[in-house]
Amino acid sequence: MRHDREATGVIKPMKKSVLCVALCAMLFALLCVCADAQQPKKVHRIGYLSITDPGTESTRIEVIRLALRELGYIEGQNIAVEFRYGEGKRDRYPELAAELASLKVDIILVSGGDVAIRAAKSATKTVPIVMMGGGSDPVAAGHVESFAHPGGNVTGITALSRELGGKRLELLKEVIPKLVRVAVLYDPANPAAVQDLKEALPVAASALKLTLDPWEIRGADDFDRVLAAIGKQRPDGLYVIGGGLFAANQNRIIRFALKSRLPSLYSYKESVAAGGLMYYGTELADRDRRVAYYVDKILKGAKPADLPVEQPTKFQLVINLKTAKQIGLTIPPNVLARADRVIK
Repeated sequence: MRHDREATGVIKPMKKSVLCVALCAMLFALLCVCADAQQPKKVHRIGYLSITDPGTESTRIEVIRLALRELGYIEGQNIAVEFRYGEGKRDRYPELAAELASLKVDIILVSGGDVAIRAAKSATKTVPIVMMGGGSDPVAAGHVESFAHPGGNVTGITALSRELGGKRLELLKEVIPKLVRVAVLYDPANPAAVQDLKEALPVAASALKLTLDPWEIRGADDFDRVLAAIGKQRPDGLYVIGGGLFAANQNRIIRFALKSRLPSLYSYKESVAAGGLMYYGTELADRDRRVAYYVDKILKGAKPADLPVEQPTKFQLVINLKTAKQIGLTIPPNVLARADRVIK
């Protein structure tokens, strides 16, 4: 009996000691957790430079926001976005890009073409810049050294829109078999548009036996004069080469095309949703989701110089059937069958 009592007397202090150690460990762990919880989480700042306006950009921003959320980036928690909108005014791009750089953002996303990309590059040589699909060939334009090895602080996505010009004319010809004259609206200050007009479009037009009538739009004040002149010449179709100036004034162009019963093709998908006839180009949602990939890689330490520039692999044809009926045009069944989206 004494042996049992002695054993019991030894065990009880040991249990108390173990229990005390365990409680101390739990308390220490709890304090560490509380201290960690009180530590402010790093909030990454993202600059967003757009050549258009909030309304035009809203769909694209939402796609990117959802893609970032899937990767664990939530606005207001661990990322903050600074938006700057050029609203088609090219002279504002350098100022807006400089504002973003001065805010010491971690990344600048550029939703625009060569002029906007150059503005961002001029504003900073150190902040990573992610192209979002606008502009001409980024190598030829001098934005990057090569697709595989960008080499500087710029990387991202290119739509290579000039290579789509010929395909767009082909589609317009399929929809309008009697197509002969095509009025082309372009901004001479947009290098991608000028390159498209000088290189891709003439080759395609010659093969399709089409005559191109180029019309320069240098500013918002030019639209009324140019559109009135086009109306007098009565072309068979209208091709609008994209750019911030046209995105900001798309409703003026669409109203003219509808009133003139003129089949129109755009390089901006939003224009078709607003009443334009056709869009053919990169699959925008897929392209915009890839922007989140670049953001994630860069925030985790990757250098833009080492992230290859991506080219589009998916293309989309959107037709506004309501507009076709409004201008008295019947879309051929074979073209309609190829459409990825039909607006009725």
